[in-house]
Amino acid sequence: MPQTRPRRSALYMPGAKARALEKARTLPADALILDLEDAVGPSEKDAARRMVVEAVRAGGFGPREVTIRVNGLETPWGEEDLEAAAEARPDAVVIPKVDRPEDLAEAAARLDAAGAGEVALWAMMETPLGVLNAREIAAASRLACLVMGTNDLVKELGAEHTAERAEVATSLGICLLAARAHGLAILDGVYNAFKDREGLEAACRAGRAMGFDGKTLIHPDQLEAANRVFAPSDAELELARRQLTAFEETRAKGEAVAVVDGRIVENLHVETARALIAKADAIAKLEAGAA
Repeated sequence: MPQTRPRRSALYMPGAKARALEKARTLPADALILDLEDAVGPSEKDAARRMVVEAVRAGGFGPREVTIRVNGLETPWGEEDLEAAAEARPDAVVIPKVDRPEDLAEAAARLDAAGAGEVALWAMMETPLGVLNAREIAAASRLACLVMGTNDLVKELGAEHTAERAEVATSLGICLLAARAHGLAILDGVYNAFKDREGLEAACRAGRAMGFDGKTLIHPDQLEAANRVFAPSDAELELARRQLTAFEETRAKGEAVAVVDGRIVENLHVETARALIAKADAIAKLEAGAA
């Protein structure tokens, strides 16, 4: 089942921009990805690393889940990024372009050696090899979340972005299966046209319908749609509560199946209803803490 901790929205924030890091403390994002990789040019890497460490250590992010996306260990900046992340102690470190479980094992070992054994890992799924190895990657220890990197994936596939997303449908499905098989959260890729509100809304709805816990975002203006679409609606919660009540009443009579609005309610529907209510409660708690 989807994770209880809300991850409706995970906003990338450029690590080289001090104003963005400060603004992140006030934005209604469930999770923040303070980025040292794609959003930071080579000449800014060292400064960005220092700013991100200072920001995370200073705190003030409230209940938001704070993560740092490092550069890959094969790059000139990866080792120092991991050392800095170990010093900062975020909730998680996001590892880019994970191809195999050994990539995560190496990152975990370096964090452990630096005394940051409590820091979780998120894996970016953005290469064909990574998708093909999703089952093994999802079984890695310390891993909490898979993050779809659809822009890189489309590039690596030699494909083109389409509204229907047929070009990444197989990859999304494989990674979803792997995440659910190992009890992980999983986030959909970004929607590039951040000023296209209708397109973003449709993309969020499609992602939720497919089973994603939330969506990665590139602009604060995208937060409202993601938070709303990936949260249970009032109508869904009302139905879930009626299903639970009907099922409990049916069980009290010694029967196994209830009926609500002309539809059968069985154990599987009850599990879904309880998960939905738990998610709504977790969102309310998070939003109260961020207020």
